[in-house]
Amino acid sequence: MHPPKVQTYDVRSGVNTDNKGLVREVTAYHHAPFGLHMSRAIVGRESASWIESWLLPDLGIVVSDWTWKPGHERHQDFYLDIAVVEPGSDLWRTTDLYLDVIVKTGEWTEVLDVDEFVEAVATGLVDPPTAEWALHRLTEVTAALAAHGHDLDAWLATRGITLTWRGDGAAQAG
Repeated sequence: MHPPKVQTYDVRSGVNTDNKGLVREVTAYHHAPFGLHMSRAIVGRESASWIESWLLPDLGIVVSDWTWKPGHERHQDFYLDIAVVEPGSDLWRTTDLYLDVIVKTGEWTEVLDVDEFVEAVATGLVDPPTAEWALHRLTEVTAALAAHGHDLDAWLATRGITLTWRGDGAAQAG
């Protein structure tokens, strides 16, 4: 069982460092009152070529839109990580708490990796207060998505949040 995945987002240096210490160049960062947007290429992954993510600290989620390589397309629009998001002026940090949510707009919402979450809590990788916080986040997110017809944008609009996407991955894929 792996410990929670921690990533840093260094806006000033224009890089994203993953939980393995791999530093990746970021094409664009954008601050908004509600979060931070990141857009970068994915290197060394057979299935995907680009990722754009919004880090939303007040909601405890990271919303990602992936660009899949031909033959690896997935029937989903957004991938949400339940995460502790620690904002900073130039350095942001996320701690992924195992629980993930995928959304197909207007169709369905699915929760993933509950087994990993339970094992992480059972083995002490996630303490009980953090686990409870993560479950509250998961419940709020899935209930809000269901109440808004599995439409992430519709739910976020009720919170005064409008996510914008650069579409760099589509340009790279084409």
